[in-house]
Amino acid sequence: MASPKNRVSKRRKRERVASLEKPILAQVATCPACGAAVRSHRACTKCGTYKGRKVAEAK
Repeated sequence: MASPKNRVSKRRKRERVASLEKPILAQVATCPACGAAVRSHRACTKCGTYKGRKVAEAK
């Protein structure tokens, strides 16, 4: 198992963690079928459509 060679400072650790927690606002689009906010390249959670086709059950 790998072990750290040098200590990671608080600043470096916090910068790494902060980059993982950034919002995904740029990846949000609107569903053409129902108009709900949907993440890009994923099926709509409201109506279950993707690229104009019904692919999943609506919740």
